Amino acid sequence: MEVEGGRFPIAEFIQAELSIWRSAVRHTHGDMQMKYLLLIYGDEQAWTEAERAQCYSDSTKLAHQLQSKGQFLATAPLQPVATATTVKVRDGKRFVTDGPFAETREQLGGYFLVDAKNLDEALDIAGRIPGARKGAVEIRPVLEIPGLPTP
Repeated sequence: MEVEGGRFPIAEFIQAELSIWRSAVRHTHGDMQMKYLLLIYGDEQAWTEAERAQCYSDSTKLAHQLQSKGQFLATAPLQPVATATTVKVRDGKRFVTDGPFAETREQLGGYFLVDAKNLDEALDIAGRIPGARKGAVEIRPVLEIPGLPTP
């Protein structure tokens, strides 16, 4: 889609792109790989220090394996939930709260951003993430919007 004057009609873009991306979730879209964000959730208190260190080591190994296959884009663990800050804007006013948005037993602990041919391949990668042993991995296809800067 062509960007005019630095802006593009988002409604038309979303309608056009969602039909493409929804069909690509399970199937390869031509030769194009899709980006998937693999969100790792768990109870951060469930890990001993030794288990956490092993998880980081195993995650690093997985990242190198994915990189060797051209699938690795990024990964990182997050600081403990106690370091979180939440921002909301209501009626033009910013509200800042210490802590996460919601009180839950499982917290977002990290992520992998990967290239995968389809959801099945993303599922395979998610099943190899060490955090899935004690928590859960949510898989979300990334919607790429034209005109955004790239690193």
